[in-house]
Amino acid sequence: MKQLQVGLGDRSYPILIDHGLMADIGPQLKERGIAKRFVVVADDSVAALHSQPLIASLTQVGLNPELLTFPAGEASKNLATIAGLASRLARLGVDRKDGLIALGGGVTGDLTGFLAASYMRGIPFVQVPTTLLAQVDSSVGGKTGVDLPEGKNLVGAFYQPRAVYIDPLALRSLPAAELLNGIAEVIKYGVIRDPGFFAWLEGKRPAILALERETIERMIEICCAIKAEVVADDERESGLRRILNFGHTIGHAVEADSRYRLAHGSAVAIGMVAASQLAVAKGMLAPAEASRITTLIRAFGLPTAIPATAEPADLKAYLRTDKKTVDGRPFFVLPTAIGQVEITDQVSEKQIDQVLTS
Repeated sequence: MKQLQVGLGDRSYPILIDHGLMADIGPQLKERGIAKRFVVVADDSVAALHSQPLIASLTQVGLNPELLTFPAGEASKNLATIAGLASRLARLGVDRKDGLIALGGGVTGDLTGFLAASYMRGIPFVQVPTTLLAQVDSSVGGKTGVDLPEGKNLVGAFYQPRAVYIDPLALRSLPAAELLNGIAEVIKYGVIRDPGFFAWLEGKRPAILALERETIERMIEICCAIKAEVVADDERESGLRRILNFGHTIGHAVEADSRYRLAHGSAVAIGMVAASQLAVAKGMLAPAEASRITTLIRAFGLPTAIPATAEPADLKAYLRTDKKTVDGRPFFVLPTAIGQVEITDQVSEKQIDQVLTS
């Protein structure tokens, strides 16, 4: 079993990675003493696939689990779902000594984390991510929240889990499109922080897509190690952590404009290509480096172009309401080389227009 640590003082927590870990989570939680019982929160699709071994593991050690489900999909990531789940917790008699388990992808993790942060002003929760995107990115770092019609993740809180349990076997139940959804975030880590990892990804595409055990565990471990290091340095995104938003500024606008029909990873892939084009336009990035980024994204079967149906004016409206916009100026994470990025709001309206219409 591989184990990493997110170093946040008295709020530090472990990330554990191992094939078959799902069936051993109950004894581990019992030993850690995080809560006297747990409520597992999952969307209805994930509950059907993965809740049984987790519930059995919790029951085995007397943690008296309950299961709450909600409809799968980004459309459920809203305040109405939070209100409904909170009411169900109250009817179950959940108190501050109880805990939640987020079983699923990024939507479930964001919802459950925000629910845990809000219910009774805070109860413990644990992440058990079942998608690649959640395993390499959203389950680590404590970002929680929900969407509004005006934009993605506009209501939320920083609230750290007590532990993250990653079982790569869960990835075998994913549709190919959902696996690729996470690959976009994997590529992101290479661009922002680790050129060696980026080169490794260029050579490991067949093994990754085949979910080869050692390759997948290594890939998840590297991504989580980068994320843990960045979060430990800047928990609340006031400085370094903002580099994790590479591809997300235009990506979130494209995703919101699609009414969340476009998968998050696909939107981020498009956003990374757009950010690379902006960096080239500003003279920050060599065209050959931008081409290498685009080539790897395309090689994994991810989109690289803004949908033809997206109107630039609509995308710019979403940019204005993005969390990364201050005083009307959107901030962009732009690569200067593979493995290095800069954060800037010095992007002209003309340069943005050129990328949105290219």
